[in-house]
Amino acid sequence: MLRRLALILSLSSLSSLSHSKPITAEAANAGAASNSAASQGKLSTEGSTTYDGVALAGIEAAPAVSDVIAAAISQAGWTIVVDSQQSANGYLGTNAIDGNTSTFWHSEYSPVLVQLPHNATIDMKTASLVGSITYLPRQDGQSNGRIGEHIIELSPDGVTYTTVAFGTWIDDATLKTTTFTPFTARYLRIIALSEAGNRGPWSSAAEINVYTAAGSAPPSPVGKGKWVMTVDFPLVPVSIAHEWSTGSLLAWSSYTPSSFGGSPGTTTYTATFNPATDLVTQAVITNVDHDMFCEGLSSYDPTASDWTAQAALNIPRGYQAQVTTSTGTLFTIGASWSGGQGGKNGELYSTSANTWTELSGCPVAPILTADAQGVYRADNHAWLFAWSSAYVFQAGPSQAMNWFLTTGTGSQTGVGTRASDTDSMCGNAVMYDAVAGKILTVGGSPDYQDSNSTGNAHVITLGTPPATPTVQTIGSMAYARAFANSVILPDGTVFVTGGQVSAVPFSDATSQYIPELFNPASNTFTQMAPASIPRNYHSVAILLFDGTVGNGGGGLCGTCATNHFDMQIWNPPYLYTSSGGLATRPVINSISAASVAVGKTFSITTNVACSAFSMIRMTSTTHTVNTDQRRIALTAGTTAGTTYTFTVPKDPGVAVPGHWMVFALAGGVPAVSKQLQVTLT
Repeated sequence: MLRRLALILSLSSLSSLSHSKPITAEAANAGAASNSAASQGKLSTEGSTTYDGVALAGIEAAPAVSDVIAAAISQAGWTIVVDSQQSANGYLGTNAIDGNTSTFWHSEYSPVLVQLPHNATIDMKTASLVGSITYLPRQDGQSNGRIGEHIIELSPDGVTYTTVAFGTWIDDATLKTTTFTPFTARYLRIIALSEAGNRGPWSSAAEINVYTAAGSAPPSPVGKGKWVMTVDFPLVPVSIAHEWSTGSLLAWSSYTPSSFGGSPGTTTYTATFNPATDLVTQAVITNVDHDMFCEGLSSYDPTASDWTAQAALNIPRGYQAQVTTSTGTLFTIGASWSGGQGGKNGELYSTSANTWTELSGCPVAPILTADAQGVYRADNHAWLFAWSSAYVFQAGPSQAMNWFLTTGTGSQTGVGTRASDTDSMCGNAVMYDAVAGKILTVGGSPDYQDSNSTGNAHVITLGTPPATPTVQTIGSMAYARAFANSVILPDGTVFVTGGQVSAVPFSDATSQYIPELFNPASNTFTQMAPASIPRNYHSVAILLFDGTVGNGGGGLCGTCATNHFDMQIWNPPYLYTSSGGLATRPVINSISAASVAVGKTFSITTNVACSAFSMIRMTSTTHTVNTDQRRIALTAGTTAGTTYTFTVPKDPGVAVPGHWMVFALAGGVPAVSKQLQVTLT
């Protein structure tokens, strides 16, 4: 779906040419019939507990508010201090911790209208290892005072406070849950920065509760990394993409913040997270006249915060993958989740002409898995990689591998199987070394759902197409995973996070909380610090511009129990010293150009000597698919002091046109990236 976002391709990724590439957020034809699960006869798995008015089996309903509150730490003896309260009406701060959901605290509005921000500080009297809090807005049928943008702080002593979460809560009366890395605390402070609906400068709360964390305090970050912050979103971030012009992340869900699959909609809920300001802002998009979860092609201009509808596909699709080719066009294939089943052969999008062309020589049949649900699932989420001379390599999730040529009417060449691997639907594949053509594949399950996943891992090395690549079976991950996500880091390692043992959409059962880090030097995996929040079906992970990782979402199932309106930030081990403190980071003072053509040079200047450099392509991701994600290790051609000059690979199948993050590392510690656009000419 996004085009000018440099363009963010939802099932594939960021475009190569600014103002020209669309990003498809799951599929396809703006004029297609309803893509609801009901039209596919899959009500038991594709929906929410109340999906289009139908109760669905197999999806756990969210617990009652009373049950959630009953599981909290007892409020007995607690005290609360608020910045203001509407005493004349009995809307006191103590109402927020009285165990009564019918009473509420409200900031003062008469006789004095006290302006935002507002805050409430709770003393729990004894310290506990805290893992989450809930905020219940007023329950009297009125909406004024619902907290939107907020900061959550914890303290062991009431003097030194640590921010554990921030973001924006959705504007409704439902119970809000914020989960974070376990923290030993006696005091909780909630700072309200905005009113959720911007109705006025006030805040209110019916109940604020705190919950103990399961397990123990997190381990030292030395060699394990650390989960440092939770970012609350006003929607379930099912799709997420880099905004190249602002350094922000753009997230979107569907026609509502927490569900999908209704009648053909004209609305998409979106949100933007700016890491520089810690602000999460919401927008409701209606001007493109479709729901971007699973139908319609749209583009996004981050400089104008503007969406534009684009040309419709010739073949209606849902759950396809899409990739930017070496010519700057976009190739897509598969996707029978919506728009009819079968026959989802390849198509090519011209960014300059805004047209889609069917490629008769690129059939979908060779990439099908043997899924128990048939073609409805067998052609979903292809693992696609752009390569030289307009070729695209399909690495999975089927056992079969194929080359697709995307010029003329296209062509297809089968190149065997992925060693002894099974079909690996909803596994991951990432090009961690684009110069050498190396792809890591991990996990997945033989069937899309109700199927046990594997920890299988392979390294595929591409050669000159359409030659058969080499496939190396390497040691498996410690944990089997389906619905996980993988992110390439500036140092060439790959972070694999989330997923579950048994692939069951909208379930958090059998979740894997311990991520793993792949080391390409040894082809081994190391277990990292455990996460606090399960990330399964409809979750995402993406590299941030500062070299950290955002891992969020999961759910989007209406009134289910597994909606996750948040993202956790993970600091990789390279950000810490051997004693566990934060390492001093180098700084890229400048980059010589904002744009450079393939085969041409650019320079960066750093504040200290650096020994390693890399480029990582900006992307968009959803449903485990992140096709444009790739890394190029850079070697300085010349060095003058701390100014380094590099040559971009001349093959656009390696340096795919688009927007990239440039990193410099000193002692293994990366600088915050600078942005570089790679063009064809």
